[in-house]
Amino acid sequence: MVKRLLRWTAAAAAAGFAAFGYLYLALPDVRSLRTENPSTTAFMELRAREAEKAGKKPRTVQRWVAYERISPSLKRAVIVAEDAAFFQHEGIDFDELEKSVEDSWRKGTRMRGGSTITQQLAKNLYLSPSRNPIRKVEEFLIARRLEAELSKRRILELYLNVIEWGDGVWGAEAAARTYFQVSAAELGPDQSALLAASIINPRRYSPARPSKFLLRRQELIRQRMGDVEPPASAAPGVPGDPGALP
Repeated sequence: MVKRLLRWTAAAAAAGFAAFGYLYLALPDVRSLRTENPSTTAFMELRAREAEKAGKKPRTVQRWVAYERISPSLKRAVIVAEDAAFFQHEGIDFDELEKSVEDSWRKGTRMRGGSTITQQLAKNLYLSPSRNPIRKVEEFLIARRLEAELSKRRILELYLNVIEWGDGVWGAEAAARTYFQVSAAELGPDQSALLAASIINPRRYSPARPSKFLLRRQELIRQRMGDVEPPASAAPGVPGDPGALP
């Protein structure tokens, strides 16, 4: 009986290792993102398919802007709202993940969010909103690969240009012009906080018609934005360093 159990355990371990190896080898090559901007994403294609299935014409509003042409207020607001430890982790915030697991275990509920900006970028570029465990493993692996190949500055630039900010609205420039009739560079702190607040579910919480919930999130983010500052010891402006945050 013991020998049989050991054989089963060894077989399961071998199968798991093989599956992990297959997943790793099948990951997208992200090195091109160092210098090239993606023309589309998995999420954009998903929304296009959903629109076509509903008999509607797919709508895509996007205008790519360089990192320097995105308001410092928006960068701060998004980091506060989505990933306060962005400049400290390597793609996965294990402290936040541990808290999520503990909360889920204690309350008997599904794990809450907590994906880092890098994980969200991986999901938007290559995956889907599915909570399938295999997809989550892929997200972890792609996030680590993105962190290994790209600077923090580039990851944030990509993220702010591809995330969804409403029906057919993609990226900071499209969001700024759609909701406030200004460029991404001109966004002020309050506008930035409102946009960042809506990332949680931009198809439900629209900056054009902010609910009480969205306004509460905006205020909380606005209060915390002043706390996001580069450490005094960082060399300012170095991509990948906390000092790269304006």
